[in-house]
Amino acid sequence: MQDDMEKVSAITDPVDRAKAAIDLMARYQSHVNELSRIRREAIEEAQAAGMTQAAIAARLGVSRGRVGQLASAGPPPERAFFGTDLVTVSMAGMYEAGKGPDQNPSEVVTREDLNNFEHLRRLVAGMKLDAQYEVIPPTGIVNLNRDNHVVICGPRRSPIVAQVLEGDDSLRFAKDTAWHLVDRVTGETYRSPFDEDGSAGDVGYLGRLPRLDGKGTFIYVAGVHAIGASGVVHFLENNLAELYREVRIRRFSTLISCRYDPKTLEVLESRRVTPLYRHEG
Repeated sequence: MQDDMEKVSAITDPVDRAKAAIDLMARYQSHVNELSRIRREAIEEAQAAGMTQAAIAARLGVSRGRVGQLASAGPPPERAFFGTDLVTVSMAGMYEAGKGPDQNPSEVVTREDLNNFEHLRRLVAGMKLDAQYEVIPPTGIVNLNRDNHVVICGPRRSPIVAQVLEGDDSLRFAKDTAWHLVDRVTGETYRSPFDEDGSAGDVGYLGRLPRLDGKGTFIYVAGVHAIGASGVVHFLENNLAELYREVRIRRFSTLISCRYDPKTLEVLESRRVTPLYRHEG
């Protein structure tokens, strides 16, 4: 830290020095937020293990009242589910309607996915994280080897994503007369209610999957239809703390069903319909 400050202080141009100071402060603030989260989680774990606030205070060398303050200060533990810095949400892109790749078309995303990003942005903002989005080109080529990464893209739109999904021995996308999801452990098939009888419901996949470089993971969200991904995001908004307690930042996958308003496409209800399958390795 001292070296960083000395480097900033040594910058001759005053505007460049001010900019470098601002950038360094932002980097340090990110570290402070993460350390606050770790502290809060550690205190919660100690209390869950049966330690009293008085005992924790004695170990930390602070007052009991201060322990109570620390237990509620900083981002919640489940912030770690998304990462420690700027979250990038990659969403499947397609060529605008009626135009092919030889007509220089714009690359667009569905209304549902733009809405998903806004919901995720608000969710992580409440945990002191910023978010940005990028559009995966219609070729489906996406860089999965990044930290703090969420991918919303069905396997049929990205061969890279489809390849990673092949490594999930528990859950799988499949297609016969329509796309659906299969629990390979129980043999049960999960089809979109919309495809079955036209009702306003869908099924989505949620998981933490391995990066191709083997150096980390990314959060993966996809539905049988686009609205299924919205159901997964709704589930995260309402169940993140519980989910994090179950899986932390380990690899897993599960399926989420949802019900939505067919006029507004607002998700009204979401629930987990399979176990949380832990992925070894």
